[in-house]
Amino acid sequence: MKRFWKQAEAVAADDGRWRIELDGRPLRTPARAMLLLPGAELAAAAAAEWQSAGETVDPRAMPLTGLANAAVDHVQPDPAAFADSLARYAVSDLLCYRADSPDKLIAVQAAAWDPLLQWARRRFDIDFRVTQGIAPVDQPRETIERLTQAVHAQDPFRLAALSPLITIGGSLVVGLALLEGATSVDQAWSAVSLDERWQLEQWGADEEAEKTLALREADFRSGACFLSLLPDAA
Repeated sequence: MKRFWKQAEAVAADDGRWRIELDGRPLRTPARAMLLLPGAELAAAAAAEWQSAGETVDPRAMPLTGLANAAVDHVQPDPAAFADSLARYAVSDLLCYRADSPDKLIAVQAAAWDPLLQWARRRFDIDFRVTQGIAPVDQPRETIERLTQAVHAQDPFRLAALSPLITIGGSLVVGLALLEGATSVDQAWSAVSLDERWQLEQWGADEEAEKTLALREADFRSGACFLSLLPDAA
């Protein structure tokens, strides 16, 4: 759409939440719900996306607004169902599937992934079954249950932030580690993109593959940024 506003700003709502106003008019989601945000930092950052927009609005340049819209339109109506869709990654977490060769890749995976699994073991008092290859391996029932509980404990805005982190990375463990500040976004992206980057290094530059990876990284980092702007959970 064409830009129709001059000023975008974050405004405190009466209930303690925040809204974005375009020339004094409150912003609504694509489903026409009022876009109410849980904190001043997120509201200011989302308003800045609208303020910096050009004459033609590019939704990809507004990732925080997009995630906020998703939280309101897609997560809030049924948080449990949305949480279930993310918790399924406990069954087939990327970190549990290792290469069987070459030795250098095996070592690189272990160095990046073992500390994250060890964090999850301590944090949730669980264990993981790690395998080589892509054949499915069953995780302990307690592991799936406790990771599922951790996802269901999150509010709609945190679930919206976790969605790109988990689905792009293929790892529920990495998403939860970012949520709890147990890893940085750089370390997290390095871990979940390890296999793709290894292939590019081995086989040389591939313009299309590099472009796809860059887009995935941008969406992953947007999810992490969104998460970092949310106020501390009550």
